Amino acid sequence: MFRHRILGGAAAAVLACAGAILPAVPVHAQDAAEAAPSESERLLEWLDAAFEAEVARSPLYQTYLGRKTDNDKWDGATDADAAENHAWKQAKLAELRSSFDLDALDDAGRLNYRLYEYEAESEARAYAWREWGYVFSQFGGAHQNTPPFLINFHRVDTVGDAEAYIARLESMDDYLDQNRDEFEQRAAAGVLPPKWVFPQMATTAKNVVTGAPFGAGEPSPLLTDISRKIESLDVDETTKTNLRTRAVYALLNDVRPAYQRLIATFERLEAEAGDDDGVWKLPDGGDFYDHRIAQSTTTTLTAEEIHQLGLDELERLHAAMRAIQNQVGFDGTLVEFFEHLRTDPRYFYPNTDDGRDAYLARATAVVDEMKARLDELFITKPKADLVVRRVEPFREEAAGIAFYNAPSEDGTRPGIYYVNLHDMAAMPIYQLEAIAYHEGAPGHHMQIAIAQELENTPKFRRFGGYGAYAEGWGLYAENLPKEIGLYQDPYADFGHLGTQAWRAVRLIVDTGIHAKKWTRAEAIAFMLESVPLSEEQARKEIERYVVIPGQATSYMVGRMKIDELRARAAAALGDDFDLREFHDVVIADGSVPLAILEELVDAWIAAKKAA
Repeated sequence: MFRHRILGGAAAAVLACAGAILPAVPVHAQDAAEAAPSESERLLEWLDAAFEAEVARSPLYQTYLGRKTDNDKWDGATDADAAENHAWKQAKLAELRSSFDLDALDDAGRLNYRLYEYEAESEARAYAWREWGYVFSQFGGAHQNTPPFLINFHRVDTVGDAEAYIARLESMDDYLDQNRDEFEQRAAAGVLPPKWVFPQMATTAKNVVTGAPFGAGEPSPLLTDISRKIESLDVDETTKTNLRTRAVYALLNDVRPAYQRLIATFERLEAEAGDDDGVWKLPDGGDFYDHRIAQSTTTTLTAEEIHQLGLDELERLHAAMRAIQNQVGFDGTLVEFFEHLRTDPRYFYPNTDDGRDAYLARATAVVDEMKARLDELFITKPKADLVVRRVEPFREEAAGIAFYNAPSEDGTRPGIYYVNLHDMAAMPIYQLEAIAYHEGAPGHHMQIAIAQELENTPKFRRFGGYGAYAEGWGLYAENLPKEIGLYQDPYADFGHLGTQAWRAVRLIVDTGIHAKKWTRAEAIAFMLESVPLSEEQARKEIERYVVIPGQATSYMVGRMKIDELRARAAAALGDDFDLREFHDVVIADGSVPLAILEELVDAWIAAKKAA
C-alpha cells in the first residue's frame, strides 16, 4: 500500500505560504447574521450572465464548448483585441464589487465571489505581461493549433455547419496574419524564442500545407477532415460536390498563402533569434518569471524555494526507485538502470503501425479497467465518457508526449486522452500506466469532467481552472491506482515512480533554465541523469519548459499540497477519515487556487469532528 508521506519541516513550511496569496476569509464560517440566500442567488445569476457574455466574445471558445454559435468566425488576435478584452474583464470586476456585499453572501456565494475576483485580478496581472509571451513556438500557436481545432472541435452535422467550416478556412488568413503581425511586433521588442525553435515551427507549418490539394501525395489533414465531414452529410451529391469545391478553393487561395507567409516569417526571424534559452534574457525577464511561477502555482513560492523542493523530492523518489531496482535484481547504479530501460527493446512496442496499435490498445485497456474500479476511490464520477486517441500525425513531431482534452459542455463529445506515438522509443511500456492514469482516469478526466458537470456552480468555475490544482491532481492521481492493487508489475511501479521523479525534476530544470541561466543542453543532461526518459522525451520536455516558462512547476507543487492536506485530514480524523469523502471534497468545488483548497479541506475536517 502506497503511503502518502506527511511533509516535514522545510517543505511544509514552504507550501504553507500558499495561503498568503488570498485574503484569509474562511469559506465555510457562518456569519453572525443569517446569510441572505437571495443575494447569493442573484450573484449566481450575475456570474453566469458574465460568463455567457465573455463566451460570446470568443467564437473559438463557443466551438470548444460544443456550441455552434459564431462557428464561422475566429477570435481577434491583435493587441487591440487583447486590450478590449482586458478592459471588459476589469469592468466586470468593478461591477461585481459595486453590486454585491461579500458579507451578505452565504458560504457558496462567498466562494463564488472570491474566485471571480481572483480570476479577474489574475487576468490583470497576465495582461501587464502579455508582450513577454511567445505568440508562436514549437509547442503552441495558431500555426499549430488551428488545424486540430477544426478537426476535433468543429462539428459538421448540417450543410450550414459545413459552410461555417469553409468560412473559417476562407478567413484563416486574416486570423493567422493577425497572429503573425503580433509575433513580429514582439520580435522587434526583443521577445523571440531561441533559434532552435524556428525550424520546428516551420516544419509543422509546412506539414499543414503538404499533400493534396496543395501538391502531390496523400490528402492534407484539413482536406481529409472537411472531405470526411461533408461525405457524412445526408444530402445529395451535387451539394456535397459544391461544398468540396469551395473547401478546396479556400485551402488553395486562403489557407496556403497564409501559411506561406508564416513560413517565410519563421525563416527570416530565425536569423535574428539568439541561442539563450531562459526568459532571464528578456527585458525585466526575472520579474516576468516571478509572475509566471506565481500564476502557475497559485502560491508565493520563489524560484529558489521551488528549486529546493524539487531537489528534496527527487532524493526521496530516487531512494524508492533504488528499492525496486534491487527487487528486479539489476546490478549497477540507478543511472545505469535508467540506461538499461532506455535501450532494451523489451520495454517498447515496435516503431511500426502494429506497435502503435498495440500501445493504443493497451492504453485503452488500462483506462477501461480504471473506469470500472472508480467506485473504490470516488463517490462522485463523471457522466461524460473518456476515450484514447493518437495525436494526429501532422502535429505529432512537435506535440507533447500526452495530453487531455475536456468533453464538450453537453457531454456529447467525450473527454479525450491523446497519446503521441511519433517515436515509439519515446513511449516505454513501463510508463504507459502512469501516463494513462494522469491524463485519463483517475486523473484529469475525473477532475475536469466532474467540474463541468457540477450543479449550482457558476459556469466560470465549471469551465475554468488553475494549473497547480489541475496538474497537482493529475500527479496525485497517478499514485491512487497503487492503493487499489494496480501497478502489479514492478517495472510499471518503477515507471510510476519515474513519472513522479520527472515532475520533481521539472521544479529543478524550469527554475534552472529561467532563473539560474541553465542552457537547454545542461537541463537535458540533468533530466537524463535523474529519470528514465528517452533522449527524445527529455529533449521535448526541456524544449517545452523553455517556451512555456513556469508552467512545469505547477504539477509537483500542487501534488505536494494535496498530499499535505490528505495527511492532515487523516491525522485529525483518525478512524473517521474516509478517502472517498476526501476526494469528493477535493474535486466537488472544481478547480481552485491551493489556498482555497486548503480552506475547503480544513472546513471539512472541522465539520467531521463536530458531527
